[in-house]
Amino acid sequence: MTFTLRPPAVPLVTVDPYFNVWSSNDHLFDDHTHHWTFQQGGTAGIHGMMGMIRIDGKAWRFMGKLPQTEHGEEQDYLQQVALTVDPLNTIYTFEGAGITLQVEFMTPLLLDNLDILSRPASYITFDVWSNDGNLHDVQIYFDVTGEWCVHEPTQQVNWSRVNLGGRFESMKMGSLDQPILGRKGDDTRIDWGYLHLVVSDTYYGETVIHSMDIRRTWMEQGSLPKKDDTQMPRSVEGDCPVMAAVLDFGMVTSEKKSDFLVLAYDDIVSIEYFHQQLPGYWKRDGLTMGQMLLLAIREYPTIKKACARFNKKLKEKATKLGGDKYRDMVSLAYRQAIAAHKLVLDEKGDLLFLSKENNSNGCIGTVDISYPSAPLFLLYNPALVKGMMRPIFCYARSDEWPFDFAPHDVGTYPIANGQVYGENAVENQMPIEECGNIIIMMTAVCLAEGKTQFAEENWDLLTQWAKYLRRNGLDPGHQLCTDDFAGHLAHNANLSIKAIIGVGSYGILCGLLGKAEEKEDYLHHAQLMAREWEEMADDNDHFKLTFDQSGTWSLKYNLIWDNLFSLNLFSDEVKQKEVNYYLARKNRYGTPLDSRQTYTKADWLVWAAALAEREEDRLSLIEPLWHFLNETEDRVPFTDWYDTKTAKRLNFKNRSVVGGLFILLLTRDWIKN
Repeated sequence: MTFTLRPPAVPLVTVDPYFNVWSSNDHLFDDHTHHWTFQQGGTAGIHGMMGMIRIDGKAWRFMGKLPQTEHGEEQDYLQQVALTVDPLNTIYTFEGAGITLQVEFMTPLLLDNLDILSRPASYITFDVWSNDGNLHDVQIYFDVTGEWCVHEPTQQVNWSRVNLGGRFESMKMGSLDQPILGRKGDDTRIDWGYLHLVVSDTYYGETVIHSMDIRRTWMEQGSLPKKDDTQMPRSVEGDCPVMAAVLDFGMVTSEKKSDFLVLAYDDIVSIEYFHQQLPGYWKRDGLTMGQMLLLAIREYPTIKKACARFNKKLKEKATKLGGDKYRDMVSLAYRQAIAAHKLVLDEKGDLLFLSKENNSNGCIGTVDISYPSAPLFLLYNPALVKGMMRPIFCYARSDEWPFDFAPHDVGTYPIANGQVYGENAVENQMPIEECGNIIIMMTAVCLAEGKTQFAEENWDLLTQWAKYLRRNGLDPGHQLCTDDFAGHLAHNANLSIKAIIGVGSYGILCGLLGKAEEKEDYLHHAQLMAREWEEMADDNDHFKLTFDQSGTWSLKYNLIWDNLFSLNLFSDEVKQKEVNYYLARKNRYGTPLDSRQTYTKADWLVWAAALAEREEDRLSLIEPLWHFLNETEDRVPFTDWYDTKTAKRLNFKNRSVVGGLFILLLTRDWIKN
């Protein structure tokens, strides 16, 4: 049976934390498109796009929202008949007036091609054909607003045109003030750099930079102003400027006609990294924005084919392992997980893959955000996991970090000058959590790459943190873990598992580096810790949330690495007992995170399901997440924290941790093979 997921929000343009636009409606024409930070009822965060099609002289809307006419009438829209969300593409299909129109949004986040992945460019493709056997005269109108270039609508923008060489030209728009890297935090939109719109010349008609009023003019008259508006700078509220293009397909038959646009954003400088300003990775060899745009246009056919191949392969593997519903979920998660990062190089030329902790606190390079997202990147490019960890090692080795355990983050996006979480007070840190995360990720990277150089470069800190876990990890003190929204907790059994696996993982690393004696010592100690854990945590038919509280329980998602690394510190009986208990505690939308509340975490739910040996158990635990996405009334980008009874979002949206859904693919397709 084939299922059709109704996504809570649909990814459209998903490049990085700033260049990141969605639709939160059933139909693309129901409302404005918006940045992921947009909140219903507000104006900040509307990142508008308008799409209209003229068929035989009559205009129909297919994207965005127009103000009503003076008579209160709304423009007609084409009927939306299908929506497909693939890992790299979103495709809307519309029908009306004898025409079929497909609108495809493609952001080529190909993890094995960092040149293409890092380009701040996204494609919109229009395919049209006659579906009634008749000829039809067709033009398509598209525009993008100046709202994409500002944090608040009161800010002013300028615009211009840039000749890219030959027949190609870019329309360009950006804020008047250009406060480069001047804004940091969570609920923020970029207000520096320049948005570009480039038209392929296949069915090129007209382009203009003008007031939003031209939408109504084109709808009614089918024409655009001949010259660009010169009334600038001006704010985007009220008389909002747009960059508009008309594609003239002429007479359309049953044979498909196709054309595309490129939307791109030059942020000029992307990250401040320990007081050094870094441009995007794509600029590393001196490539200019104009050159990048020309490459994006010329390589479009090749990129489109590469995206189609990737989509097909990933969906087939996901379906085989987890069914159609799992396929739908990883397809929705893929672009979101990657676009929560920015790829740059440090002064040594090493990769930095810096996450933004979206809709949480805006931290940059957060370790316990990298840890759950890592399965996706381990599958396709482990070098990016190294790029997540490198800033943490750099900061931990500096005089600014006073503790003998691993840091939590390196700043507030896009400023990575040192940890901000918990104001660096020791009682607000996550010592067991972050030490365990880093060591586990390092072990995964070394096993995935078959190389140990990165571990050797950071052996001093890895050893220090492994010793910390060995001393303090079996029975953690009163502290936070990655699920910090639940508050401090002492004697946390799941956190203890992380410490135990961290100790065992360090033993694996010792073996990879030829340190036989240390390997035996750490693996033996991890085995002793695991045996003691079973005695301390046992609660008859399951294992406790905390060692000192009978009658409690929790998802022991950290156990999955015991399988992935073939450590075998915990018995199959332990894991099966837990899986059986998760099945018994399952609600309509999933198994809760623990016995304290009815909410869960999407990433941990799938990790817990990956522990199941029986396919039916695995699917039974995963499928409620699909139902949550399909039925929740909270129309926001994929949240990872929601209530398992009501399908209400607790908090969080558009976070990279949904990369954790790929743990099932990692488990079945990586180390075991």
